[in-house]
This record gives sequence, C-alpha cells and structure tokens, in this order.
Amino acid sequence: MEVNQGINPVNVKANPPSKVSRQTNPEGTIVTIGDVQVGGTDVLIIAGPCAVESWEQLLETALSVKTSGAKSLRGGAFKPRSSPYSFQGLGEEGLRLLQAVRKQTGLPIVTEVMDTRQVELVASYADMLQIGSRNMQNFPLLKEAGMCRKPILLKRGMMATIEELLLAAEYILHQGNEQVILCERGIRTFETSTRNTLDLSAVPMLKSLTHLPVIVDPSHGTGLRWMVPAMSKAAIAVGADGLILEVHNNPELALCDGHQSLSLDEFSLLMADLKKIASAVGREI
Repeated sequence: MEVNQGINPVNVKANPPSKVSRQTNPEGTIVTIGDVQVGGTDVLIIAGPCAVESWEQLLETALSVKTSGAKSLRGGAFKPRSSPYSFQGLGEEGLRLLQAVRKQTGLPIVTEVMDTRQVELVASYADMLQIGSRNMQNFPLLKEAGMCRKPILLKRGMMATIEELLLAAEYILHQGNEQVILCERGIRTFETSTRNTLDLSAVPMLKSLTHLPVIVDPSHGTGLRWMVPAMSKAAIAVGADGLILEVHNNPELALCDGHQSLSLDEFSLLMADLKKIASAVGREI
C-alpha cells in the first residue's frame, strides 16, 4: 500500500515530512536558472514562443521580451501535439537556435524534454528543462530528470491533483535534484469556454505545502490571448513566484498556439502593469 508522505494537508502533521514538504525547508528553496533566481522576492517572468520556428522569429521575440523585462526565454524545440500531423518542432536545430539566441541576448533558456532519451541532449543546450503536463506522471522521465543537475520546471498534469503534482516532484528530488519549480497551467474540468480551468487557488495551497517555487502559465491556463493579462495579474496577486507566458512576434502566423500568444506590444503593456501589481504585494519584477 502506498504511504502518504505528508503532502495531503489533512495528514501533513501526522506523517513524516517528504522531501518536497515545507517542513523540510521552511524558508523556501531558491532555484537558479543561469544567473537568474526564483523563489525570493523577485517575480520571474519567462516569455517566448510556444515553438521555435526560425532564427528571425526567435531573435526578434527574445530581444523584445528582454527589453520589456523578461529574465528568461521559453521556446519549444520538441513539441508534444495532440495530432500527429501538427508541427512537432525543429528538434536539435531548435535547440541550436535557442543556444545562439541566448549567446546574443544573455537570456537563460527553458525548453521541454519529452523522453528519457532526450534528457542528455536537451540538458547540453538548455538552462532549465521543462516537463510538460502530459509527462507529469512519466516516472522514468522524472527519475532521469532528477539525475540531471539542471533545474526542472514541472507542469501540473491536466487532470492531476495537487498531491499528485507534489508526488511527481518528489520523484525528481528523490534522485538528488532539488532545483525544481512547480507550474500551475490549468486543469481539465467540465467548463469548455476556456482551454483549461486555471486553478489559482493552487498557488497559495502549494506555497503552504512545499518549499519549492511556484509559477503560473496563464497562456495554457486559458487558451485565450485576451484573458492572459487579467490572469497574469491575478497570479502575481495570489503569490506566484513567476509567470511563463507565450509571446510571438506575429501570433497570427504562429505554427503553434498563436491564439493564446501575446504580441510583442501586448507583452510590453502587460509588463508595465505587472510591475505595479508586484510592487503592491511587496515584490519586484
């Protein structure tokens, strides 16, 4: 029988604390991505396209989001898509483009790893490895990521409970890698007006249960570009340590998720507002 490791809020005081439990590190963990830190007073903004499409697209987007205040660049080289006929990413060529843009802009890069066979390759290029929603309970991948000493961004599964998310993180920490960031990216419910239901109540709950930093992905959480600014502001207000946002230099022509990607101008305007929200809750961007 599986033993609860102190993650469920009902039982957290009755059982020995797990590696992810806040009891093991009441002050909280600081995760370092390149020369950027998350988990302290600063709010980390990760921004960039859903998928790496070309040098021009990636560089223009990266330069713009950096000017607006983003501290890290996201971009998918390997893309998990619901349809096998959808754009699957550029693979290692995408990783090389990310590496080249990092060299030019100084932005540390975050990109997804989908398979145990990709971990070593992706880790040789990226500053942080993302494990996406579909792979949150891919336990061999979690173990392999745990043996890698790069920071890991772990996204909540689309139908996962908070306890299941924390147990997934436990797999990574159990392998010796404590540089883990949790990401709330929306869960699947009966509601169909948005792509997912963005569970912002997960942020304060996770912050009370675990010492790991918690960020929010309002792009996947809503699937609607016009909703991203409002949910981004709300995420900062409820205590998120950061945001990961999809931004594209031309969303209408994006090969992946253009409908939920902010334009460069929209991102710039949002950042101005987010800085005010962060200041109001005693933090900085």
